[in-house]
Amino acid sequence: MNRTRGRTASGETASAVLDIAERLVQTRGFNSFSYADVASELSVTKASLHYHFPSKAELGEALIDRYTERFAVALAEIEASERDAGKRLDAYVGLYADVLQNERMCLCGMLAAEYETLPGPMRAAIVRFFELNEAWLAGVLTEGRRGRGLSYAGSPRETARGIVGGLEGWMLVARAHGDLARFRPTARRLVANLAGVA
Repeated sequence: MNRTRGRTASGETASAVLDIAERLVQTRGFNSFSYADVASELSVTKASLHYHFPSKAELGEALIDRYTERFAVALAEIEASERDAGKRLDAYVGLYADVLQNERMCLCGMLAAEYETLPGPMRAAIVRFFELNEAWLAGVLTEGRRGRGLSYAGSPRETARGIVGGLEGWMLVARAHGDLARFRPTARRLVANLAGVA
């Protein structure tokens, strides 16, 4: 048996499980899907899913960790490509708009709605996601104020929390109206108002 091929196949299965579970959470919520749903889409047994993720809680934590890592990479790319604080904030709005354009919601936003029903490790991972975003935004806001490109009331951290909360909320509103196109202009205005972007 080719051990490398076996490990690759195993890794590909785990990745496929995460891909399907992520879509299900982003469209239906964590408590609204089961291992049976994932197994059916992959045409495998539930036992094979438990091999990769022994419990749904472990699957959920892996989903959040992967999502957070991808978001961190996207934030680093924004920093590398945009020097202007206002443009960085606009690019940040774009991350949310891209998720919504695919008819999905922010993974951690969906999970936050179910927070009280989730196990402790998942709750902690959700908080880490939002803290990552708030810290990054606070850094952008601080640089923008120092460079006189941004002018806003309150602390950078408070403003960052307003941006994250506003974007998550507007995703829900756009979804409820069935009008995804309304998100980007409204979200941009929200960020502009909060962050003092001209």
